[in-house]
Amino acid sequence: MLIALIAKDKPGALEIRKANRDAHVAYLKGSGDTIMMAGPFLDAAGDMCGSLIILNVADMAEAQTWAANDPYKAADLFESVELKPWNKVLG
Repeated sequence: MLIALIAKDKPGALEIRKANRDAHVAYLKGSGDTIMMAGPFLDAAGDMCGSLIILNVADMAEAQTWAANDPYKAADLFESVELKPWNKVLG
């Protein structure tokens, strides 16, 4: 099952993101085949302001567990996080 994790950073949280980025990227890399794609959203100035991660998981519960263990979650970076079933058509 593919799940899109769509996260929006809290306003003014760029420094929180930067301070926790290495741990977050290590978590992504350590997740093996669970991660199909991942990267930050950018604002008009080109600064990171959110995340899009495509998870390949057995079910929504696994996606929720993965999201709950993300270092960005522990750092309280996000204003919102949505987990949405996603269907790959191209790419």
